[in-house]
Amino acid sequence: MHTQEKSNTLRNRLFEIYNRENPPDVIEYSDVIDRVNNILLSEDRNIRPYDSSGLPGGIINLKKDIPTIIVPDIHARMDFFINVMLYNNKLNETNLESIATGKLQIVCVGDALHGEKRAAKRWSEAYKEFLTGYEDHSSIDEEMKEGFGVVEMIMEVKNNFPENFHFLKGNHENIANEQGGGNNPFIKFTQEGPMIAYYVEKFYGKSFIDKYYNFEKNLPLLAIGKNFLISHAEPWTFYSRDEILEYRNNSDVVEGLTWTADDTAEDGSVQQMLDAYIEDEEDLEKSLYFGGHRPVRDIYNLRADGRYVQIHNPDKFILAWIEPDNIDLDRDIIELDDNIADIINGIG
Repeated sequence: MHTQEKSNTLRNRLFEIYNRENPPDVIEYSDVIDRVNNILLSEDRNIRPYDSSGLPGGIINLKKDIPTIIVPDIHARMDFFINVMLYNNKLNETNLESIATGKLQIVCVGDALHGEKRAAKRWSEAYKEFLTGYEDHSSIDEEMKEGFGVVEMIMEVKNNFPENFHFLKGNHENIANEQGGGNNPFIKFTQEGPMIAYYVEKFYGKSFIDKYYNFEKNLPLLAIGKNFLISHAEPWTFYSRDEILEYRNNSDVVEGLTWTADDTAEDGSVQQMLDAYIEDEEDLEKSLYFGGHRPVRDIYNLRADGRYVQIHNPDKFILAWIEPDNIDLDRDIIELDDNIADIINGIG
């Protein structure tokens, strides 16, 4: 399929998911998950080096001669994801068109599921449904329509353009609400972890859970650019290349790159990571480490002596556009307008 035709087809697929009235069908969704797991288990070794067991490891080596977009925590915001993908960029085309032609790469820092502040009331209503075993499930259906919908969008983009689109594991990539393997159960507004785990078991079944669980386990943890690093959370300590490559058997690495709260990382962890992974001395001097995980008040926040950049604001549509040769945070971190209505009304 021609590149432009392929990007147009994917654009329309994103619209289809966005306009769907219900959570995805289990059979159709299972097919998308099967395809993305095949992609994640057969990635280009030059982009994602393999571990000692022959599986893709925890590191993404980004292309160093094209711009990189960094997308913070998504948290079930389908409108945010579509705005990012169809944003008209400085190349005078949409981001989707740019990744299709290899002019751009996109890295999402993780946390696809679980609506945040905007969904607080819905979570409260869904909790009442949970207490009755989802005898009624209209509120949790709405949450899962958005949460599973945005994950399906992510999977579809990965399936179509695997070398230029990457999604890192966040702490909310824990469909089973498990304790272990670098995961921790979680609650925020109510009992989101147990509520989602029970919902998926009840309405999607064990076979589906196993596939989705494997999807989460197949996600990488660290993206390495020319003069920047990206992980979901601030690194709790320094992790060597071998430790991250072998993440499937190293729960400390998974937890340390997805769960670190503000003011809990070891002193110097960010600088040590930059020193170890940024190859060129000149690039190292101006290098930065990007992540999300904890919300910020405006469009970004600096930690670790100004070397760690947090860009997650649940009330805003934020992205970072990083050029290959230099980073200017005031120029490169952008707040998008919410143009979802115009985008949808412009179909065709």
